[in-house]
Amino acid sequence: MISTAEFRGGARLELDGEPMEILEFQHVKPGKGGAFVRTKLRKLKSGNVIDKTFRAGEKVEEPDCEEHDMQFLYHDATANEWHFMDTETFEQQFFTSQQVGNNADMLKESMMVKILLYKGQPISVTLPNFVEVEVIETDPGVRGDTASGGSKNATVETGAVVKVPLYLEAGTVILIDTRTRAYVERVR
Repeated sequence: MISTAEFRGGARLELDGEPMEILEFQHVKPGKGGAFVRTKLRKLKSGNVIDKTFRAGEKVEEPDCEEHDMQFLYHDATANEWHFMDTETFEQQFFTSQQVGNNADMLKESMMVKILLYKGQPISVTLPNFVEVEVIETDPGVRGDTASGGSKNATVETGAVVKVPLYLEAGTVILIDTRTRAYVERVR
């Protein structure tokens, strides 16, 4: 059990049989009435965000969650499955596109990721914050064309399409922030 006094950003709790993560919380002590805690929670299975208010001192269940470091092996396009290997037990598991999430097109072979298991079942895949990828295809940058903020679309080796500066060309290795899918810098 976890008390409202122990709420922190990133803490996990279980409500109505569903694991959730605290995104934001605020302890409120009004002048009249009892204190309460206002939270913004993200459902770990679906990713939906909800608002929930708890009375001060209320206790909630902690979910049966484990994090494992796993290595991405390959993507089976025919079955639409992503295959991973636990680096400690060498056990292989596969995940569906819903479990991998929106960053499936950022996965590179041999990349280390964190897998969140809820009651032994995988529910989410967390990529490293930054990943190095090679630009495979991009339009040529036109000198003086900065009306759009000086960026253009580029397809990287994993298949993802990201915005990059006009001067980048195919064959360039770049660093991408996987949380925002934004270009960070060119890798030398």
